[in-house]
Amino acid sequence: MSGPDAAMVFAAGFGTRMRPLTNDRPKPLVEVAGKPLLDHALALTGGLSRVVVNSHYLGEQIAAHLAGRPVHVIHEPRILDTGGGLRNALPQLGPGPVITLNSDAVWTGSNPLDTLRAAWDPASMDALLLLIPVANARGYAGTGDFSRDTAGRLSRGPGYVYSGAQIIKPDGLAAIPEAAFSLNLLWNRMQPQGRLFGVIHGGGWCDVGHPDGIAEAESLLAEAPGV
Repeated sequence: MSGPDAAMVFAAGFGTRMRPLTNDRPKPLVEVAGKPLLDHALALTGGLSRVVVNSHYLGEQIAAHLAGRPVHVIHEPRILDTGGGLRNALPQLGPGPVITLNSDAVWTGSNPLDTLRAAWDPASMDALLLLIPVANARGYAGTGDFSRDTAGRLSRGPGYVYSGAQIIKPDGLAAIPEAAFSLNLLWNRMQPQGRLFGVIHGGGWCDVGHPDGIAEAESLLAEAPGV
C-alpha cells in the first residue's frame, strides 16, 4: 500500500488520568485483554519500515519492554508534548509525511493506518486525521473535536472525535520556537488554508485514558468478529 512508511507512537505521558494504575508503570504498559496498550498500538504498525516510540515517565520500563524489537525508542529527558516529540524524532523517522499514533486506545475493524494511507493525498492535504463519529466513540463523553464537510475538510466543532491516528507533514515544526508544544498548533495553521482533512474509521474504537476505559475496551474487543 502506498503512503508514508514511518510511524511515531506517542508513549511519553505521565498517565495522570490512569492513576493509581500508573503509580508504578507508564500508561502504555497498562494491560487491556492481557496485552499492554503499547503492544496493541504497535500491532497496527506491522509492515512499516520505521517505527519510533518516545518515552519519558518510567521510560526505562518501556525501553526494557521493547528491547530486541525493530523499534527505535527515544527517551525524552523532559516532556515535549506531541509536537515537540515528533520534531525530536524526525532524524529517526526520515523525510516526508509521517504517521503518528497515540498509544491509549484500542481498535477493531480494518487497520486504521491502512485506512489513512489509502486516503492520503499529499497534493491537497497537509494532515489527514482518522475520525470516529461521536456515537461510535467508546469511553468518550464529549460532543466531538471536529466537523467535516463533504470534501473531507475539517473545522473545529462537534460531530467527530480525533482518534489519535493521523498522517501529517512535519514541515511546519521547525518554525515553532517552543520546545514543548501540541500538534494542535500545526492543525490550527492548516485548517484555514483548507489543508486539514479527516477520514472516518469504519470499525470500533475505545479511549483507554482512564481506568474505567479498560473494561469498556475489553468489551469492545470481545464483541469484534473473529476475536
